Amino acid sequence: MNIEEEIKQKAKFRNPHHKLAVNLLYTANWLLEKNQFFFKQYELTNQQFNILRILRGQHPQKISGAEIKNRMIDKNSDVSRLLDRLILKNLVAKSQCANDKRAADVMITKQGLALLKEIDKKMNKSDTGVLQLTKAEANYLSDLLDKCRG
Repeated sequence: MNIEEEIKQKAKFRNPHHKLAVNLLYTANWLLEKNQFFFKQYELTNQQFNILRILRGQHPQKISGAEIKNRMIDKNSDVSRLLDRLILKNLVAKSQCANDKRAADVMITKQGLALLKEIDKKMNKSDTGVLQLTKAEANYLSDLLDKCRG
């Protein structure tokens, strides 16, 4: 279904760039909803999953909460609150930073790594099923989106 049908728009867009912007926003929200549904089975949110992926990429090194926030997709996330919830689930561990007593170092736990491994198995199938693009199309679209951001 095209974007005009999805949003039930009868008027034309101002120009192709306006149509693209609306389509990108609509599609991003559509994908967020799909991801929310997928992560619900693991009792995770999109933001919690993003933090776990950041920590796995950093593993076995520790990382500060501020650096996690800098790397997150959703820059408006409350990282402290998200980390507290991940700690309660034993997916993340926090310790006092040796260099700065006011800061905390964070790292993923063995349970967190195991959960991501389980998610990865299902997510590989989910990615291609949800986006319905060939590898070449996915690479091309990703390159175009990189170009949009300059």
